[in-house]
Amino acid sequence: MAVAAALLGGCASTAHPPAPLEAQTQDYSYVIGAGDSLNIIVSRNPELSMQVPVRPDGKISAPLVDELPAQGKTSVQLAREIEKQLEKYIRDPVVTVVVTGFVGPYSEQVRVVGEATRPQFLAYKQKMTLLDVMIAVGGLTDFAAGNRATILRSAEGNKQYTVRLKDLIKDGDISANVEMRPGDILIIPQSFF
Repeated sequence: MAVAAALLGGCASTAHPPAPLEAQTQDYSYVIGAGDSLNIIVSRNPELSMQVPVRPDGKISAPLVDELPAQGKTSVQLAREIEKQLEKYIRDPVVTVVVTGFVGPYSEQVRVVGEATRPQFLAYKQKMTLLDVMIAVGGLTDFAAGNRATILRSAEGNKQYTVRLKDLIKDGDISANVEMRPGDILIIPQSFF
């Protein structure tokens, strides 16, 4: 009995502050990552328009454009770089890049580990909330200690925040729904009992 009390007392001393409700991610622009699918549209030149994947090395290949790095850029930045490449062959090219399949760069993916039904990574989306993440991973396992879960926020130097997953999912307490940030890691521990 004394050992159990010591263990529980030790856990209380490592408490983290609660996660802020709003993540303050104004002016977020999606950044292309390996695994994304891109639709490249070249105005007045439909033969050069095509759908291309971003390779694992973060580059794309398209007609008249070889080995162009795409990872880490916005779709507008990539479109301007493709235009520069095409200027060698076409007069005044106008390029639009549309991301059609989203994975995002690893640094911006939201990861869920531990006692989620389907632990996985998710592409970050602006205004993504904890509830959105839990729906995507299928909720908690029967062994999850949902109210002891934490968010490890890399954007703030790996600061950890507590979140109340059990209150949010099982009790419907919407005040426990916090906004996620790019690169967050949601850690769901296993219950002791």
